[in-house]
Amino acid sequence: MRTIEWHESIDSTMLRAATLASEGCETGTIVGADRQTAGQGRLGRNWHSPDGGLYFTVVLRPKVEMRDLPVVTMALGLGVADAVQMFAGLAVDLRWPNDVMVGERKLAGILAHWHDGAVLAGIGLNVSQPDFPPELRDQATSLALETGTVQNRDVLLRAIASSIETHVKILETGGITPILRLFTNASSYVAGKRVRVEMTGGDVVGTTAGLTPDGFLILRRDDGTEMTITAGGVRPA
Repeated sequence: MRTIEWHESIDSTMLRAATLASEGCETGTIVGADRQTAGQGRLGRNWHSPDGGLYFTVVLRPKVEMRDLPVVTMALGLGVADAVQMFAGLAVDLRWPNDVMVGERKLAGILAHWHDGAVLAGIGLNVSQPDFPPELRDQATSLALETGTVQNRDVLLRAIASSIETHVKILETGGITPILRLFTNASSYVAGKRVRVEMTGGDVVGTTAGLTPDGFLILRRDDGTEMTITAGGVRPA
């Protein structure tokens, strides 16, 4: 029986899950909330978490090395994408390393990190929001906006958690290669995509040219040289 701890409102499901992980909770434990007041995004950014979304963190204890976290993140993305496509009938794209997209708009974001020997897998999925603030309107979408249907969040939650565990099991038993292959097949961003990468030292523009064996993005710049992107926001150029 899966343990699910649900809150009407919480600062961050990730922070609460970290406490439970430190206390030795079982793998698969979920902390979820109707809304977050301090949701965490990549690079220390806040995650917009109003009513209508599905916000949760799963505590996982995968049999992988710490260096494999980028590929664990890909497995999480595949799990979310497969569940959404199956239960909402919506075709989605995966934007390296951690976004589930519909066209050029973000449907879900994923944040994963190690904590006390566990992986905390934070998921934010836009479910029933009818609209977004002006500054996010061109960047975000929801299942309701895309399908015209309000999905059952409890069904979605359990479907996504199950799908995530299936893909993590693929990683554990088959190694990195199957996940890289699945992600490459599911993502338009992995190869042949003209992108701009937001990096701390300034933006870099080029065309994506596949993944490294450890799951990082290869970018071919306009002068023909290649660089490995280990972190940064990838956007269409």
